[in-house]
Amino acid sequence: MSGHSKWSNIKHRKQAQDAKKAKIFSFLSKEIILAARNGGDPETNFQLKMAMDKARSYNMPKDNVEKAIKRGTGELKDENQIEEYIFDAYGPGQTAMLIKTASDNKNRTLNEVKNILTKNGGKLVEEGSVRWQFKQVGSILIAGSEKSEEQLEEAIIESPVEDYRKNEDGSYYVFTQPANTQAACERLKDGGVEVKEMELVYLPENTIEIDENTKIDYENLLEKLDEQEDVVEIFDNLA
Repeated sequence: MSGHSKWSNIKHRKQAQDAKKAKIFSFLSKEIILAARNGGDPETNFQLKMAMDKARSYNMPKDNVEKAIKRGTGELKDENQIEEYIFDAYGPGQTAMLIKTASDNKNRTLNEVKNILTKNGGKLVEEGSVRWQFKQVGSILIAGSEKSEEQLEEAIIESPVEDYRKNEDGSYYVFTQPANTQAACERLKDGGVEVKEMELVYLPENTIEIDENTKIDYENLLEKLDEQEDVVEIFDNLA
């Protein structure tokens, strides 16, 4: 008889799913904490409202959301403050990378990220060495709708956006100036468009291509960075 039971397989899968869920909830909590630094009222803090809406879409427990808000506003006096840090780096194939983190200990996070990069074909570089290759924009993800493609794109064009891109599932990414992100969201909603996510991202001014072997090495680096609990998002210049 095999030493593995059906239950053990199910349990292993459940543990993997729970670990993935915990990672997502940790990521969402940090988004809420950082947003709440500008105020704990979602009615006056649009970024917080979007972070909370995103958390709800992943069924994040209400208690977790409320705790994250209080930590962001400083109401939880016994908790260390979470700050955002962005590290400049190069990956395999001289891929330009911006590694966005949220941490209560910059030195710890910096050392861990540097160690992962060094062991996996990358390197940390001086602040600003890579960032000039990127442009910060407001990114808005909108769902496909019952509107025709023409009607949807008309609603996009009528909002204060600079560019947009259609995804394979019929949704769209809309890009705008950072200062216009909230206005663009509200204009899209007024036009009957469902806004799913809103965030500030870094888009590369120019892109590069790498060969298949280098791509495998780079994907391995991304996987290792993703396992680091303080890493929130990674932007690169790959085509």
